[in-house]
Amino acid sequence: MSNWKVICRVEDIPVLGSRRVAREKGLDVAVFRNEQGEVFALLDRCPHKGGPLSQGIVFGTSVACPLHNWTIGLHDGCAKAPDEGCTPRFAVKVENGLVSLDTQELASHATDLVRPLAGPCQQAA
Repeated sequence: MSNWKVICRVEDIPVLGSRRVAREKGLDVAVFRNEQGEVFALLDRCPHKGGPLSQGIVFGTSVACPLHNWTIGLHDGCAKAPDEGCTPRFAVKVENGLVSLDTQELASHATDLVRPLAGPCQQAA
C-alpha cells in the first residue's frame, strides 16, 4: 500500500522543465513535465557523470543531461543507445492537478547513491 506525498501542482512544473524535490536522505528527485503535460520523476543524477538532470532540457519523453547531452528516458531512467546506464525512477501520481510521490520510495529508494565530485577536491579529515 502506497502513501503519497503531494509535491506541487502540475502547473508548478515548467513545461519542458522540472523542479527538484529535496529528501532527508539521498540525492534530490527531479520531477519533469513534458509538452503533453505528462509528469515523470527520476533521481536528479545522470548515470554517466552524475550531472543534475533537473537542469536538462525535456523533449518528448526524454531529458538531455546538461553536462554531456546524454539522452535519458523519462519512463525508465535509462540512457538511449549508444550510451548505457540508468538512473532510478520514482512512482508519480497526478490527481486533480496535484503531483504526488510515494513516501516510502522518497525515504528509501536510491538513498545510497551520491553525486560524484569533480575537480581537485580534498576530503575533510
